Amino acid sequence: MIRALYSAASGMTAQQMNVDNIAHNLANANTAGFKMRRAQFQDLMYQNVVQPGAAAGSQSVVPSGLQLGLGTRTASNEIVFTQGDFSQTSNPLDLVIQGQGFFQIQRATGDLAYMRAGNFQQNKDGNLVTSDGDLLNPQITIPQGAQSITIAPDGTVTYTQPGQTAAQVAGQIQLANFPNPAGLNSLGRNLYTPTDASGDAVVGNPGGQEGMGTLLQGYTEQSNVSVVDEFVNLIVSQRAYEANSKVVKAADEMYQQMNNVSQ
Repeated sequence: MIRALYSAASGMTAQQMNVDNIAHNLANANTAGFKMRRAQFQDLMYQNVVQPGAAAGSQSVVPSGLQLGLGTRTASNEIVFTQGDFSQTSNPLDLVIQGQGFFQIQRATGDLAYMRAGNFQQNKDGNLVTSDGDLLNPQITIPQGAQSITIAPDGTVTYTQPGQTAAQVAGQIQLANFPNPAGLNSLGRNLYTPTDASGDAVVGNPGGQEGMGTLLQGYTEQSNVSVVDEFVNLIVSQRAYEANSKVVKAADEMYQQMNNVSQ
């Protein structure tokens, strides 16, 4: 009964963390470039009352043994980098990565971070920046008053000046990719940083041989959260929590019966 109490309690703790993860996904259902996280669980260690394969006699072994598990725990909540839906905008600086890759962002600290959200703007100097004012890297500068800003699928940024017909090149947008994007560290504000699990960034032009996706101008990538799926997961998690709480109650009632017997 002690094992039942602790196993059920571990199940309740795991499901509570699962609900926290679902709540975070739902809260970001309308966050551009957001990637959902999926909770994954592991069973805990086992008490071997009878070891499988132990000798049952001089010429026979125990076929299955007797092992009592001690519950579960939340092992990870992996980032799922599936493509989100595209939303058309009227901003020529909004970009979508069709396929793999991340925009490189120069933070105020000087470090590089990475993001999928491509809703860029211009600062007072004409540089492309995020909504927090962090610079796109490599730096792209478009003069104030420029017209017909065009961003090609390969990341080439061009524009025309008033009274001119010839296009001028403002720069080349480059993307970064990682051997294991699920191992990136989430900073918030749509930003990720590399870790030993993600591996080092591989930089290249959009649509290049490094497997980078191409760019699509005038669109933003929406969150890949499926509200319907999250609500289904929420119901399943609630029922699992309820089932574990009933196990705690049943074990408590059994203890109560044992106390009554001893009296």
